[in-house]
Amino acid sequence: MDRKASAIWQGGLKDGKGTISTDSGVLKQTQYSFSTRFENGIGTNPEELLAAAHAGCFAMALSNELGNAGMVPNKLEATATITLEQGKGGFAITKSHIDLVADIPGANKDKFQAAVKAAETGCPVSKLFKAEISVSARLK
Repeated sequence: MDRKASAIWQGGLKDGKGTISTDSGVLKQTQYSFSTRFENGIGTNPEELLAAAHAGCFAMALSNELGNAGMVPNKLEATATITLEQGKGGFAITKSHIDLVADIPGANKDKFQAAVKAAETGCPVSKLFKAEISVSARLK
């Protein structure tokens, strides 16, 4: 299964602008820029999109793990925070932290903690942060 998204960037880093679109159409020419990434401009940025992907993936993975442990959540509220820091080699995403609030009637605390740990390491987006990165590039 492949999923696609595209980005178009026009201009220099600080004065340029870009758009991000997804094949599903959920994002369609959604604005991003230097100010949306490093300041408080209107639009999105790559780290915000990674945070959304990680929170969504984790919540689904946790629901699966809870089901395997015989628990069904009423609600899982996951909020991911992606940290972008500047270091010696430039900017890098240094961590992703998930805050979770779970409403699970009759939950077994030990099984819940085990399910959270399994979802933390088993979620495909969590694995992405350790994945091989490849690029196919061509000049037009």
